[in-house]
Amino acid sequence: MLQTLEGIQNGLRLSVTTPLEEVEAAAASEDVLVLEFEAFRDGRGFSLASVLRERGYAGRLIAAGKVLPDQARHLRRSGFDAVELQPGADAAVWARMDQAFSAAYQPATGGAPTIWQRRRAASNDRDLEALAERLNREVEGKSAPEIVRAALDPALGLRVGTISSFGAESAALLHIIAKERSETPVVFLETGQHFLQTLSYRTQLTKALGLSDVRLVTPDAGEKTTLDARDDLWKTDADACCDLRKVRPLARATAGFNAIITGRKRYQASTRAALKPFEVLDGVLRINPLADWDSEDVEAWLVEHDLPRHPLVEQGYLSIGCWPCTRAVEDGEDARAGRWSGMDKVECGIHLGKRQAAA
Repeated sequence: MLQTLEGIQNGLRLSVTTPLEEVEAAAASEDVLVLEFEAFRDGRGFSLASVLRERGYAGRLIAAGKVLPDQARHLRRSGFDAVELQPGADAAVWARMDQAFSAAYQPATGGAPTIWQRRRAASNDRDLEALAERLNREVEGKSAPEIVRAALDPALGLRVGTISSFGAESAALLHIIAKERSETPVVFLETGQHFLQTLSYRTQLTKALGLSDVRLVTPDAGEKTTLDARDDLWKTDADACCDLRKVRPLARATAGFNAIITGRKRYQASTRAALKPFEVLDGVLRINPLADWDSEDVEAWLVEHDLPRHPLVEQGYLSIGCWPCTRAVEDGEDARAGRWSGMDKVECGIHLGKRQAAA
């Protein structure tokens, strides 16, 4: 619940017109920030609070100035802890408006599920979990093409797409999918930070495999302007950069699918050690045909089918993401050692459920 405070509060006071980078710089050394609204219709304060919370600010945020009781709930959901009441304001009215609604239609900083998420979860999760269990039993011991074929079975009525980075191992899965159904939508997250070789390889592989529905998904322009106008967010907050350029765009791009094929494999990371061919993540069936493959299996498939190679592989890049956070690996290193090297990070977040991502 949003706390209501009488009188002028202590803490660094900043106008909501203050540029984001200045607010962030101040937040780095302040435990309390008071953001002053100069007009009740100015939404910049809500955006500033939301961004600060998304980037990990754990201090106290207080709204001040020209804000209305009708905005209490929105202030709280954007990340504010309290509001500095104007003289004569009634705290009871603020409390009543804050609690006027118990559900939300849009996601916010607080993380509470929205109405549509609750409805989808309630109607889908149980059915999808049962389907995943059944399919895992049916495909036990079967090959990757057979798993893909099972997932694309029209009788299941699934709306299936796939995610591909067009990276070092992507050709194997895309080849299997193309052989089964070349019109399967393929989502490529065009982060704006890819190696040029990756973009060229995407074009080459798309043509070679006859993929007819490759969708390029970019970050939201407004979010990018607010969060990463200088394209250097990766330097200070790799998680926030991945969230902006991958997690959010993917959520928007795959909203129409209830099943997603991925190229994840158990050997790639500890977070994938228990991977099954079928699983449910945030109300979507995730299909992992290559779950039990290792690098030798991938190599064998590429050789057998004479598939084009990513040009950076021969330079030692065995797992390829965005250029700022990818390096070549040394002899004896794990294939993913070149991803987010030196950071306590092994996943971009698109394959983590909301609970895992928040942990």
